[in-house]
Amino acid sequence: MAIKLPKIFQPDDDNDEIDDYEVKETSKSSGKDYKNKTILVEPRAFSEAQQIADYLKNRNQVVVNFKRVTSDVSKRIMDFLNGIIYAIDGTMQKLGPGIVICAPKGFEIEGNITEDETKKTSKKDDMGEW
Repeated sequence: MAIKLPKIFQPDDDNDEIDDYEVKETSKSSGKDYKNKTILVEPRAFSEAQQIADYLKNRNQVVVNFKRVTSDVSKRIMDFLNGIIYAIDGTMQKLGPGIVICAPKGFEIEGNITEDETKKTSKKDDMGEW
């Protein structure tokens, strides 16, 4: 009468399949499926502010370029985004004339982009100070 060993102690002929699975699993977690993105947006109307808010709520950074909207619309969008940033405890930083980056909580924006002092005094930003 032969003693039957539990399956974990029996020799396994298909070790190659296990190795293949482990390799696939390792390559899957190598970073190809990023959930968090940096999204570039150029709104054309205030109605697009909701989409920007949705990107932020889904934990994506958003770079917003206001060059396609009027000064009044850009101010309305900025007010809306300031409220969203406050609600999600995020951060916002001006990158240049009419360009801001918004990031949800957990993202850090490091560094500052300085404007040339002569340009600041001789030519005002279309969007005012914000």
